[in-house]
Amino acid sequence: PFFDGNNYSHWKAKMTIFIQSLDYNLWDLIENDDIKSMFSRFTNIINALQALDKIYSNSEMVRKILRCLPRSWMPKVTAIEEAKNPNVLALEDLLGSLMTHELSMQKKD
Repeated sequence: PFFDGNNYSHWKAKMTIFIQSLDYNLWDLIENDDIKSMFSRFTNIINALQALDKIYSNSEMVRKILRCLPRSWMPKVTAIEEAKNPNVLALEDLLGSLMTHELSMQKKD
């Protein structure tokens, strides 16, 4: 399903059903991928967009990553946004912070 910018909740439900119909395990990957894998896919997408002359600034990339994290990460996202200025936060620093948080969450489980 193509997202035309309208009615996001309806599109999200259609996309969820579409992906699950392809392969239910694929949906698990979308919901539960680790930070390192997510960052690798993000980098591949950004590089492909650069090849098409779409360039994102560091702050835009940081904000996109913070925005795409699941709800369970919202306390960490809020902490990062309050403690560090997303406009000057290096992408590598964000990755390190998120990976550290992921490890601490895994230890608690």
